[in-house]
Amino acid sequence: MSIRGCATLVTLLLAGSLATHAACRSPFHRSTLPAQLSDEEFWKLASDLSEPAGAFPHSDNLVSNELHYVNTMHTLGPSGGVYIGVGPEQNFSFIAGLRPRMAFVVDIRTENRGLHFLYKALFEIAANRDEFVSRLFSRARPPAVEDDMTAEALFARYAKTPRQPALRDDTLRLVLARLLEHHAFPLTPDDLQAITYALDAFFADGPDIHYGRLHPTEQPGPSYRALMTATDVSGGGHSYLWSDESFAFVKDLQMRNLIVPLIGDFGGPATLRRTGDYIREHGEVVTAFYGSNVEVYLNREKAAVFCATLSRLPYDWKTWFIGSKGKQPLRLKLAACSGKDTLKLPPR
Repeated sequence: MSIRGCATLVTLLLAGSLATHAACRSPFHRSTLPAQLSDEEFWKLASDLSEPAGAFPHSDNLVSNELHYVNTMHTLGPSGGVYIGVGPEQNFSFIAGLRPRMAFVVDIRTENRGLHFLYKALFEIAANRDEFVSRLFSRARPPAVEDDMTAEALFARYAKTPRQPALRDDTLRLVLARLLEHHAFPLTPDDLQAITYALDAFFADGPDIHYGRLHPTEQPGPSYRALMTATDVSGGGHSYLWSDESFAFVKDLQMRNLIVPLIGDFGGPATLRRTGDYIREHGEVVTAFYGSNVEVYLNREKAAVFCATLSRLPYDWKTWFIGSKGKQPLRLKLAACSGKDTLKLPPR
């Protein structure tokens, strides 16, 4: 389809005002996204695109609670482009399956940025999945490591392995050295506190850690182990720890500084807009936007801003909007938004 034809269809579907923001790429599209970011470029990007932090009082959100992601991933595949998501580890599973060129993880909390700095360091330090799980949960590695073991076998190795305070201390030392000395990131005290808090939580709870850990009277969410070993309707798995290949893909992006954690409000004025501008300036599109159930926590005004911001992202006909219970083409999400008072953005 021609560029003009694509724009015409977008106009018809989204009542015109959304069409100007759709990125209908030609077969000769050329991306200028960097193959790697320097440490200085990474930090500047993470800082420039972010906005002031907010709070999420419902959970420390160290672990997702969405087992349905495996059935969503069952119907997706490698897409390239840029991924934008929210929250903790489920982003890595989407990244492993979608194979984007670059990824941004946006969350309103400073604590989530600290969690992703911890993950970044662990991905870079660990040679393989076994070492990664060992250091994440501060459990000693059992003997007899198998090549490309199943995720279930991997977590079974640690099911009865006791936590080791010395391993926790050594991991924290390595993580901070990686971030502060190797990368020379000017981490804030809040970042350092969040990193330590997350590692201590994984140390204390182990692979059984879950979303509702701070609210014992509530129904527990699925454990980390359950999330990593979940299978879709065909029996296949899609977690980033499902295979050596999936882990290696995420590790490679982390090594090249191409998974960028941002602080931002989905209903805020800046972060998502700036991120979209960056992607557009580099001739790329968002191929998947994972919003989980964030819209549940947005008031009417913020929900309107969120929908308007989505419409400004560079996207195409293959771009997916992924929620906590499934996916839909982003263009259909925007069509639903267009029937509401969602198109008034604050001035630049």
